[in-house]
Amino acid sequence: MIKIYHNSRCRKSREGLEFVKQSGKPFQIVEYMKNKLSFEDLKLLKIKLHIEAKEMVRTQEEVYKNQLKGKMFNEDEWLHIIVQHPNLLKRPIIEREHKAIIAENSEIISDFLNN
Repeated sequence: MIKIYHNSRCRKSREGLEFVKQSGKPFQIVEYMKNKLSFEDLKLLKIKLHIEAKEMVRTQEEVYKNQLKGKMFNEDEWLHIIVQHPNLLKRPIIEREHKAIIAENSEIISDFLNN
């Protein structure tokens, strides 16, 4: 089953969700702002994304700009930061059994859902 990590307050996330709905494929919405992800959830998601934890972080958020910008953290520290500040997680993220993507546009989503 497809999962979409969704923040209803984010335009890109709403667009991604709409694209997934239109695909006709069964999916589950993970509203991570309402139900925080655990450290282990994020660690597994990072593995499926095949990226470093810092690449999961939205650098345009105020908490990043005011508290984190220019500081060095290891992988686990970044994941703990995202747990504490879930709005830092890039979105939407679409996940299948063994792989996930940061779905920044409809082309990326289409490729992921159809391959």
